[in-house]
Amino acid sequence: MQTITIGGDLIVNRIGLGTNRIRENQEARALLIGAVQRGVQLIDTADYYGKLVSETVIGEALAPYKPGVVIATKVGMVPGGNGTVNGTPEYLRKAIEGSLDRLRLSCIDLYQLHRVDPNTPLKTTITFLKEMKDAGKIRYIGLSEVTVEQIEAARSILEIASVQNDYNIQTRKHEAVLDYCEANDIAFLPFFPLGHGRIDLQEARITKVAEAHNATVQQIAIAWLLKRSPVMLPIPGTLSLAHLDENLAAAEIELTEEEFVSLS
Repeated sequence: MQTITIGGDLIVNRIGLGTNRIRENQEARALLIGAVQRGVQLIDTADYYGKLVSETVIGEALAPYKPGVVIATKVGMVPGGNGTVNGTPEYLRKAIEGSLDRLRLSCIDLYQLHRVDPNTPLKTTITFLKEMKDAGKIRYIGLSEVTVEQIEAARSILEIASVQNDYNIQTRKHEAVLDYCEANDIAFLPFFPLGHGRIDLQEARITKVAEAHNATVQQIAIAWLLKRSPVMLPIPGTLSLAHLDENLAAAEIELTEEEFVSLS
């Protein structure tokens, strides 16, 4: 599998694992262990996922972490807060300590701002995250669901290593953000890379390409993302090892330029 570099020195395979559906059970632990055994190196989570459960299970299943495994988590959406966003330094300070404890880490590889708090200046939030980075609690900082203007504002304070926005073969509202990330060598992690699990299975242009490669529509959707940009790092989520294997196999599909254009 091809690799991508995050922040200058975090080198990971180009398909990661999203864990927003991870729950407290043995199947979830087996999935996480199996993913790492299969070469998945980027595990994406958030304290918001499962109201702290996802981080907890990841720490229980994978710590101490295999060399090369990168843990990316997010902060800002209040667990159990029904979409409440909090980007104040007071909240972030407690949140990062909680994530470090649950993930059993002394430093988080990639700490991403889950959403921009409309009631807290972005400069205030990013300046505090920089302080935590300087203190050694965070290695790299990323952003989620942001505009180009917000990325530039954050970059005026510190390096931004990744951006995580809603993007897939059928949802392209963040093309300008992706292009900006590619131009500035910022990793782009498309969340919902399979369209909230609802890629149109009947869309003729996709099924035609899938049939040509003896692949599933979902595999073609991932292959398209990988070809779309060298900074793309899809993080499809699953609860099944068989589905995980299917997702990873998409990395072996090489779309022709004609096929790529037909899907674009």
